[in-house]
Amino acid sequence: MSQKIVFATGNKNKMAEIRQILGDLSLEIVSMKEAGISVDIVEDGTTFEENALIKAKAVAACCDDIVLADDSGLEIDYLNKEPGIYSARYAGEDTSYEIKNQMLLDRLQGVPRELRTARFVCAIAAVVPGKDPIVVRGTIEGYIGDKPAGENGFGYDPIFYVPDLNCSTAELSPEEKNARSHRGNALRMMRDRLRDVIE
Repeated sequence: MSQKIVFATGNKNKMAEIRQILGDLSLEIVSMKEAGISVDIVEDGTTFEENALIKAKAVAACCDDIVLADDSGLEIDYLNKEPGIYSARYAGEDTSYEIKNQMLLDRLQGVPRELRTARFVCAIAAVVPGKDPIVVRGTIEGYIGDKPAGENGFGYDPIFYVPDLNCSTAELSPEEKNARSHRGNALRMMRDRLRDVIE
């Protein structure tokens, strides 16, 4: 059995979060870049789960390690769950999140808070040599605020508010965010599933 987990991402913020939560699995955790894997992946799935699995399988074809991949995004109920699986590509891949966030706020202008419900979704897929793939989904429920707030986090964090804390996820410390975020929830689920497989 592999002594290593390769995570299909080059995102440093994400890797820090992943290492923090999966750290007690007694396996080395490396990014795809650190593993020396470079592969063009076409994410043409219709769900977060399908895209995560596409990424994990593509990277797993290049190594003999356990491979994890995630796909995550923001669903806004009032906008028919947009931007959804297109969260990173919403309004164009090279558009800054400041612009993406402002566009969403503009589309929700005048919409009352009770109709601004939203969630962050994170699906994580694991390809373990010789086993069936494992896929889990983590979410955090909230609403879209009236204006961006906070300097922490990235992406849509400044406009996504957590109801019981009445602040945006960009106003949480990394520890607070990991404790309740969609990726934190999905990583903890995956950690428990992997433990059964590798021990």
